[in-house]
Amino acid sequence: MWWLIAAVGLGIPLVVTAMPEFGMLAAGAVAGAVTAALGGGTVAQFLVFAAVSVALIAVVRSLAARQRGQSPGLASGIDALKGRSATVLERVDGGAGGRIKLAGEIWSARALDGDRIYEPGQQVDVVDIDGATAVVI
Repeated sequence: MWWLIAAVGLGIPLVVTAMPEFGMLAAGAVAGAVTAALGGGTVAQFLVFAAVSVALIAVVRSLAARQRGQSPGLASGIDALKGRSATVLERVDGGAGGRIKLAGEIWSARALDGDRIYEPGQQVDVVDIDGATAVVI
């Protein structure tokens, strides 16, 4: 009975603070309660509680660290525009620049290579966004 009270007691901070460790400790307390119901002694109950709690914390933390280390699968904002094709609307060069139609919007643009010139109607690829200017090749 005390293990179930401990599980509920650990569940309350889980809900209030959103710290998953409390949930894992509550699961360990439930495992301790199951051990007590099966007739395990006090030492066995505490060992099961500790083993289950530590195992859950170790597994969940490693999974969370792996998820945190992955790059997002969906690019947004400026990152979503890099690598896209655009159509030249006004002559684009490396100096004064020009205008392109990128993702349905008109952007100012300049050529990555200062010697290149792109004429209206040509397709270009966006390699970077520098402020409000697309850098194209």
